[in-house]
Amino acid sequence: MMHDTGTSIEVSGAMTLPQARDLLTTGNSLLKADTTLFDLSAVAAVDSSALAVIFGWLRQANALNRQIRISRPPQDLLSLAALYGVTELLPLDTQT
Repeated sequence: MMHDTGTSIEVSGAMTLPQARDLLTTGNSLLKADTTLFDLSAVAAVDSSALAVIFGWLRQANALNRQIRISRPPQDLLSLAALYGVTELLPLDTQT
């Protein structure tokens, strides 16, 4: 589930294969600001499709000449990114 707070997009629940298409579509539709902050602090479960969703948001933002930042990702997501060697590609927000 996603909720636009006005300052960030709060993502909650699971970021797994069954939710991936909806998360990608909804996230892409919320790329309205020059920089969109996705807050993942309420994400309860992830699998490798979570990385695919984030990279999909990143591709769409780049196509729109916009940026995304990922705030407070779950440790499981960071572990998967490290396992696949893509940690440095994640647009992590270091402000939060």
